[in-house]
Amino acid sequence: MFSPHPSPLSRLSRRGLLAAAGAAGLVTAAGGSAAAAPRRSAALVVHNARVFSGTREQERAQAVAVGRDGRILAVGRDAALRRFIGRDTEVVNARGGTLMSGIHDGHAHPMGAADRSLKPSLAGAEHTVEELRKTLTGFLDDSGGQEPDGWLVVEDWNPVGLLPHGTVPHHSMLDALSTRRPVALVGGDGHNIWVNQRALDVAGITASTPDPVGGKIVKDADGKPSGVLKDDAQPLVTRHIPEPDREQLIAAAAKTFAEAAASGITTFMEAVVGKGELSVYQALAERGALPQRIVPALRIDSDLAKDPAAAVAYARGLRDDFGGVRGLRFGTVKVFLDGVIEYPAQTAALLKPYLDKDGKPTGHRGELYVSGADYGRLTAAFNQDGWQMHAHAIGDRAVRTSLDGYAYALRTTGLRGLRNTTAHLQLVDPADLPRFAELGVVPCMQLQWATRNTWTMDALLPYIGAGRHRLQYPARSLERHGARLAGGSDWPVDPLQVWNQVRTAVDRFGAEGEGDLYREQEGLSRTSALLVHTLGTARQLRMDHLTGTVEQGKSADLVLLDRDVTRCPVADISSSEVRLTLTGGTVVHDADSSAGRAAAARVTRAAAGPRPTAQAAVHGSRHASCGCG
Repeated sequence: MFSPHPSPLSRLSRRGLLAAAGAAGLVTAAGGSAAAAPRRSAALVVHNARVFSGTREQERAQAVAVGRDGRILAVGRDAALRRFIGRDTEVVNARGGTLMSGIHDGHAHPMGAADRSLKPSLAGAEHTVEELRKTLTGFLDDSGGQEPDGWLVVEDWNPVGLLPHGTVPHHSMLDALSTRRPVALVGGDGHNIWVNQRALDVAGITASTPDPVGGKIVKDADGKPSGVLKDDAQPLVTRHIPEPDREQLIAAAAKTFAEAAASGITTFMEAVVGKGELSVYQALAERGALPQRIVPALRIDSDLAKDPAAAVAYARGLRDDFGGVRGLRFGTVKVFLDGVIEYPAQTAALLKPYLDKDGKPTGHRGELYVSGADYGRLTAAFNQDGWQMHAHAIGDRAVRTSLDGYAYALRTTGLRGLRNTTAHLQLVDPADLPRFAELGVVPCMQLQWATRNTWTMDALLPYIGAGRHRLQYPARSLERHGARLAGGSDWPVDPLQVWNQVRTAVDRFGAEGEGDLYREQEGLSRTSALLVHTLGTARQLRMDHLTGTVEQGKSADLVLLDRDVTRCPVADISSSEVRLTLTGGTVVHDADSSAGRAAAARVTRAAAGPRPTAQAAVHGSRHASCGCG
């Protein structure tokens, strides 16, 4: 054991490491100045750990020393790092747990999670129409003073969760509620909203309302709005919903980022950002309530994407206005190329048509919101200005469109190394797999989705057929073709379950799956899964010179777990608990502090919410034509 004073983790933050391990010159844990400490003594030494360094030269390191400048001072064996312990060095016994780079989430919506937390939630559950009405009646009763004009906005509606499966949402189902209020159910996938007739009337949506670019107003056979709006049609309604109280939103965001720290996340890419989100980030930074590094991906909508010069000017303007906010790192823009693939939405852009319920081809190939030519010109303009692109692409046609755009930009500008990114990649045509490495494009994958459940089976398998179904989330195929993978959660589309995300990348089953989703073909090794969510994403975000590995001189963005995730049974990775999280050497989560316990409890409660389950009849006669039996 270490000397002179090894301390249990429970003493950590209460002894003042928050002050000791930050920038040089801060007050140390013992109460003296950094200058008075023994020469080259560390602010913190963690020992008796299984260090996952993430480097090619990874050795059997047991300890890490963190300097007073917030950088890693040394990595090595316990005995070798004893020399960095001074009289005021914090010493933490890891008890054999993994010490590794903090998780880098390359595609998430933490501000969206904060906003959702202020509203009632359906938690992604499945309901019959009768059950749904009963739940919504409870929400209405809880806010009875809002009659007749106050909006009831409910989050985390499951767009494929009406029972029996195949039931299509319609405003008449919501109109039967005993209320005059406008009602909106916001899809947990971020791509659908379902509203009652009162909400349609408030928004002025009628049979003659045209679909906006990048969106769709779902209509009945008689041409009247059904109450469901997809993608960029959603703002037709949401712009009429009052904004949340600013102070409440800032407080909710502070809790949200504390939960992320309790999950081991040290860096986020916020995947859809505008002026509103940036102003909240500014407030958080001013209050010292931003524990992660943030890469804001500025949203370029479908209309603006057609005018590259205006789009670049817009992004520059936001960077000029908010570039001085501590913790924000500008340089990324986000474009939606398509929607989602599951029935009934089916807005993901496919190369071949969707199938009907009997397995026969339809005339529908989904929605492509930005043409290949427009995306190429937009990418070239942003790349020339030093920005990287981040494309939402679920379907194989959208993925190909992103790659075609990146190829055009490369030919036009000659610029490599900007790490343009394509996110989600639920379907990738095999012919496009080598193009990621050839073009230097980063595939950012949300691999917690790669499991058998109602979304990948009931809502998808019969509508794309077995051949395409086996191509879902081709992580190992991309890796074999030389692509350098990154990862993200897409939180709050799903609850934040970082370590289940890592586990599912390996076993393609996860904590709540009904079976594995082509594990033998597409499951990653454990080492690859850990690298995807650390170094791989740090590289995507152009921060790998600073973070993503545990190496001398890099920023001490670290996470300490309660177990050795490099050796434990793969299924046990899901239940890993974060004992300690540091960003830049500063403790942002201590599991044994009162704040840390509260944040961890919120993460646990969110992860324990109800989940829809696949129907046992998925391989029954209804799906006989899909060939999966």
